[in-house]
Amino acid sequence: MSAVPKSAPRRVRLGFVGLGWIGRKRLDSIASDAGVEVAALFDATREKLDDAAQAYPAAVSVSSVDELLAIGVDGVVIATPNGAHAAQALRCLQSGVAVFCQKPLATTAGDVHQIIDAARAADRLLGIDFCYRHVNGMSELKRRIAAGALGEITSIDLTFHNAYGPDKQWCFDKGLAGGGCLLDLGVHLLDLALWLQGEGASLELIDARRFAQGRSAQRDEIEDQAFAELRAPNGALVRLACSWYAQIGCDAVIEARVLGTKGGALWRNVGGSFYDFELFACRGAHRETLARGPDEWGPRALAAWAHRLAEDRAFDPAAIDIARSADLIDAIYAV
Repeated sequence: MSAVPKSAPRRVRLGFVGLGWIGRKRLDSIASDAGVEVAALFDATREKLDDAAQAYPAAVSVSSVDELLAIGVDGVVIATPNGAHAAQALRCLQSGVAVFCQKPLATTAGDVHQIIDAARAADRLLGIDFCYRHVNGMSELKRRIAAGALGEITSIDLTFHNAYGPDKQWCFDKGLAGGGCLLDLGVHLLDLALWLQGEGASLELIDARRFAQGRSAQRDEIEDQAFAELRAPNGALVRLACSWYAQIGCDAVIEARVLGTKGGALWRNVGGSFYDFELFACRGAHRETLARGPDEWGPRALAAWAHRLAEDRAFDPAAIDIARSADLIDAIYAV
């Protein structure tokens, strides 16, 4: 008797909301995936919408999120200005459509929790583009930390200095951006530090400082430098430093250094690159290379979400972890 062939995973119909630089990169990266159909496109800027429509003529161009939802999609990829994320994500989830959103998921922790609650209530998959989790070697480092290879973690130093700053005016509007370099860069590193330590990892804010153009930033200002010191339940210290327009002599300095009682790890960018990284496991003066670029890590978070959506559109409890970094960001802004 011949075996019954397994059915291939169904193609997922995706709508794309926001077709600027990052939105278009994510669209182009996933469009060639055999399991994905680019079904609908929306951007408030007609030129961006027309350009994407020309590249993807089979997709329907729409004039609103509601119109996109009306044509019937399995999931929506959101890459609009930060301040629009919450309302758009909630609208999609409440319509029974899965969501993948650029970071930050929302500009306040309260809205992040509301979106997670909406995803749980709708029983729909929710993902966020925490792409550094998907850099080569990160999963292996996470596994080693969980297995105790580094011993007890005693400190984590997180750095993201960018010699440039945003070139979009909305990034300097508090209502649209929600924050400055901390929400743009720091949220990636805080998420990475929590994710590496596994489910249930938490941090408590000890102190923080923010600066805008070299002076202490007021709460309603968009900061270009941010520094924070946090503490884990075991007493381990986590230090965060991030900035735009940094005087660093290269394009970017991106680094996470983990120290433990049995070993350590170092992740850093190579030659000032935003894209090429190297990752080492360290013991004393010796180090083992876990990964080194080049590496196409950028689209992996979206691809992982889309592939899971093809198999199961239900809520993934791992999405609850998105709120951990959002809570810390809110606490830093409150100082």
